[in-house]
Formats: sequence, structure tokens, C-alpha cells
Amino acid sequence: MGMTMVEKILAAHAGLDEVRPGEIVTCEADWVVHVDLMFTVGTPMPKRVHRPDRQIVVMDHSIPACAVKDADTGVKIRDMVARLEIPHFFDVGNHGISHQILAEHGYALPGMLLVCCDSHTGASGAFNCAARALGTLDSVAVACKGKTWFQVSPTIRYDLEGKLQERVNTKDVFLYIAGEYGDATNHSIEFSGSGIANLSIGERQTLATMCTEIGADFPIFPCDDRLIEYLDGRARETFTPVESDPDAEYEDIRRIDLGEVVPYVALLHSVPKNCAPVSEIGKQKIHQAFVGSCANGRLEDIAAAAEIVKGKKVVPGVRLIVTPASQRVYMDALRAGYFETLVESGAVVTNSTCGPCYGGSMGIVGAGERCVTSSPRNFKGRMGSSDSEIFLASPATVVASALTGYITDPRDIETR
Repeated sequence: MGMTMVEKILAAHAGLDEVRPGEIVTCEADWVVHVDLMFTVGTPMPKRVHRPDRQIVVMDHSIPACAVKDADTGVKIRDMVARLEIPHFFDVGNHGISHQILAEHGYALPGMLLVCCDSHTGASGAFNCAARALGTLDSVAVACKGKTWFQVSPTIRYDLEGKLQERVNTKDVFLYIAGEYGDATNHSIEFSGSGIANLSIGERQTLATMCTEIGADFPIFPCDDRLIEYLDGRARETFTPVESDPDAEYEDIRRIDLGEVVPYVALLHSVPKNCAPVSEIGKQKIHQAFVGSCANGRLEDIAAAAEIVKGKKVVPGVRLIVTPASQRVYMDALRAGYFETLVESGAVVTNSTCGPCYGGSMGIVGAGERCVTSSPRNFKGRMGSSDSEIFLASPATVVASALTGYITDPRDIETR
């Protein structure tokens, strides 16, 4: 019996010929990624690490520091990086959301195993890489020992066919999947099918990122020509792609016609089995609209937002906040003129940060306010007050809503 992509990666990193669902295996990680927030919450700084050259430290959540405790943590992190001689450090000015940094700088590669304390680490599954979030103490333990354990999960496969409609994003695809099929806790998710060739690397990152919100262990995409082209000149080292065997076993195989997906929204406070087409939710008034995060803060997301708002104005009473996923995305969007278009419409553009997504800074929502956001999570209090409300949607839906004042299907906004 053959193996899936994730099973092959886990077997290779455990030094085994094969693994099967239910087995517990000890694996050596290729990369251990640390973010500033893990130390801000009180996680102890490691006094030594197994291999400094396989550690990556990214300042991304509280950037620039938005409280004294964040600034003090930054001092300790910089001291740790210098003391342990960690060469892969992304500080203020060269920073970005960790998952975007891994993508841009060629760290996440086919066949690799990557761990990080951030819950949306699965974003790197877009690169044919097995990427998994760990608890903060577990992350420090892997940094010190070089190894960690996993229980091999059964896999659900999604066969994607066709091509997305205009102004429909893979965020909509995910929300359709989450609404239709619900929770996938203790499962890996494999994306397959001819439709993948029609998805950009960024669109794949969005899908992989969002799988956290249905509890998936490892989301993963195959390595195809489009990914090879993306990695050309970017990959930091040689890599070995993995593909599932023809006789690999899946718990379920589900087919999605991308061309049939419409703009979707996740309703309040949860995602699984709690999503609906935008056209079916009625007029939901909003106070804030946010484009950004590891889910949808890439250049193509900002371009989509700029295309919709060009020549139009954000409606009074709504705050439109746009946050690029990295400094590199910031510069690219600046050069392309997207920020000028967005600011002229009434949007606020911030530096790259995770701040608005987790309610830390740059877009905290107050009591009684409602936010539509392209970020990945919507539980009570996620973006600020526990008395606020959060709807998840694609960047196109977010900016369309900013133009009308209520959650709006972006296909209903006319092009100038």
C-alpha cells in the first residue's frame, strides 16, 4: 500500500521506510521558526539550540513594539539571536509575517518538515512542505533537541478542478469547504486535481493557511511546474519533491469545481459549518474592513483591493485598513501604485504586522463594532473587544463592503 505526500515526508524525517495513520513517529525538523509573540507570552529563552543554522527568528506580531512589554521582549530576542549566533533573523525593517518570510526567502521547500509556534504554520504546505504548528514550549524543545514527535493522521483529499470566477478567491473556496464539510481535526488535507495549475502560489498559500481553522494537522499541495518556477532562483538549497502514490489511502476524496464557487463569508465566532454565500446573509452593517494577514496580505490581494476601490470612496463610518504581509510586499505594492489608489479611496495603509489579526495593534475593534476581515480567525474577542463581531471573507469582499457599508458581493461593484 502506498503513502500520501505527508506520510512520505514524515517517514523520511523519522528514518523509516513507511508510516501509517495512527503511528507515533519521532522526526527531525529541517527548520524551527520562532516569532516574537512566543516570547512575549512568557516562554523561556533557550540557552542553547541544537543547530543555530536551522533556526529562523521573525519579528512579526508586535512590530514596531506597541507596548513596553513588547519592547522589552524585543531586547531579549535580539540578545538571544546574538548570543546563539542565529544567522536567520528578520528584525524591524526587514520583517514580515513569518509564513510570508518563509515563502519569499526560499526556506519552505518541497519535501521538508518545518515547525513553528504560530498556529497558521500550515501556510507553508503550499510549497509541498509538511509544516505544523506546535505549542510554544514544544517549539523551544525542538529548537534545543532538533526533533519532535507526531501522530500520523489520516488524510482527506480535495480534488480541485476548473478555474475561479473573476473576483473569487481561494479564501472563498476554503469557506465553502469549511461550511460544507466542517471540522477536520486530527486529519491532514491534501490538495490535488487539474485545477491547481490555475492557482497562483499565493492562492495556494491562502488555502493552506486557512486549514488551521478546521483543525487540520498538515495541509499540503503537490509540487508542479508553477511551484518549480516560483522557487527558481529563490530556493536556499536543493530539494526533493514528494508526490502521493497511486495506491495511497485516503479517508475521503472530495471534488471541488472552482468555477462554481461564489464569494463566501464565515459567520460569527467560528468557522466550521458556519459559512454562507455573501448573497444569502442579508445586509450586515460594518464599521471596519481589514485586508492583510498571513491568509490574504500578499501583493495579489492588495492588487485585487486596489482594482475594486479605484476611483471610488470608502463610505463614511467605515475604516478600511490594509496591511501588507511583508516589507517586500509593501515595496512592490508601493511601486505598483496600489497604495496610492487605496489611500485616495480613504484606506489606511500600515506597515507589515500581525497586529490587527490578533487584536494587538493597528486595527483593534471596539465594543459593538462589526468587522469584515480577510484574516484567518473570527472567535469572540479575536480582533479586540469580546463584544465585537468578526466576519471572515476574501480581500475583494472586504473592500467591496468598505464601499457600501455592509457586507457586499464584490461582483456587484462596477469597474470604473
